Amino acid sequence: MASDPSAHPTRRRFLAETGRFAAASALAGTALPQVHLGGRESLKVALVGCGGRGGGAAVNALSVPGADLKLVAVADVFAAKPRQLAASLKEQFADKVDLPAERQFVGFDGYRRAMDCLDPGDIVILTTPPAFRWVHYALAIEKGLNVFMEKPVTVDGPTSKRMLELNAKAIEKGLRVGVGLMSRHNHGMRELKQRIADGELGEILFMRGYRMHGPAAFFRSLPKPEGISELMYQIQRFHSFLWASGGNFSDFNIHIIDHLCWMKGSWPTKAQGVGGRHYREGAEGVYIDQNFDSYAVEYTFADGAKLFFDGRCMTGCKEIYQSFAHGTKGMAVVSSQGDCGLPSGTFKSHVGGRADLLWQSKVPPDKQNPYQNEWDELIAAIREGRPHNEVESGIKTSLVTSMGRMAAHTGMEVKYEDILNGDHEFAPNVAELTLDSPAPLQLGDDGRYPMPMPGQKGMREY
Repeated sequence: MASDPSAHPTRRRFLAETGRFAAASALAGTALPQVHLGGRESLKVALVGCGGRGGGAAVNALSVPGADLKLVAVADVFAAKPRQLAASLKEQFADKVDLPAERQFVGFDGYRRAMDCLDPGDIVILTTPPAFRWVHYALAIEKGLNVFMEKPVTVDGPTSKRMLELNAKAIEKGLRVGVGLMSRHNHGMRELKQRIADGELGEILFMRGYRMHGPAAFFRSLPKPEGISELMYQIQRFHSFLWASGGNFSDFNIHIIDHLCWMKGSWPTKAQGVGGRHYREGAEGVYIDQNFDSYAVEYTFADGAKLFFDGRCMTGCKEIYQSFAHGTKGMAVVSSQGDCGLPSGTFKSHVGGRADLLWQSKVPPDKQNPYQNEWDELIAAIREGRPHNEVESGIKTSLVTSMGRMAAHTGMEVKYEDILNGDHEFAPNVAELTLDSPAPLQLGDDGRYPMPMPGQKGMREY
């Protein structure tokens, strides 16, 4: 197993390794038939959130074969990001990008101004930290926009309920909405799911998921430096703060939890777990973020089947980044590497190995990128006028992931209904935030952020 978490498939890495968005470049000289999009020749696209995920989603949108899409607005709370992304995308996609300075928006109201550039039936991409998802989705629904949103969709119970209510309105309006849980667009995993449903593994008894590697992204954070506000620091390093992202547990681990629940065909009803922070100091100084560096969660389904998930962000430890399903007739490798890496396979024993291999997925080269597949399918649904809404499953996956996180952070058994009906909304005033607002999370008298303390705070994570 590679020692660097960047060695595993991610949207950002896939794009980097394909020759600076070679998928789009390869199409540049190819005459592709234009498709009608919702009865129109072309659609406009706006991007809200110009980080790595936003840039990757924009590339996937503009790379859909035969679709006449034009990126016309971008927004972010950090001043440099819209400008930098606009220049990069313009270089790669030329006339598919129309982003003059006056449509590069900065600030907490940028999402509104970007969506103002669109007409009903156009597409908005929502790739900010998930704390803002419900706010942005509400406006997109009001404006009649189709949506692509990144995961997680929510990070706590109150916002999950709010998103479910909002999504009912989106369905009523006939909006098409994709969610960035790309495992469900992995064609090898789709065949595996069908094989499991057809009984190839017998009855599913338990599943295992692992994401264990060194510290990655904004897993850990030092005290805020000079020159940036507390609010902007927390948004910038969103993986470090539960209100912004659900912390590293929700943001890093959701894909494996999602596709194992998908394989099972149901959602767990409860979870218990353990976790802790072994290392708070490094050569850089003292880390004061809210994350644990190790988690072990046991999810239980209504029929008694289990999902065991282990997560770890530590250097120098054994690295495992895979998932497995075990049934009465054998086992499956669900993801062979990373969040949803090919190939998937089934085995007639629980040992695995070539001698016991029953089936291994074979996916055509043009269907091997699940990040592109999810966009191809969203645009096809818009083009063909058929229903396409992945939000409810996205909310439930986000909530189940948060259920495991909450179990580890509280030291309690947490049921699905406990977290769905819980009253701990991490950032209740997120819709009113401005550049001058205090951060939703405040430092304690000891100069550190509130940390989960299992067994000491009841059913509250901090």
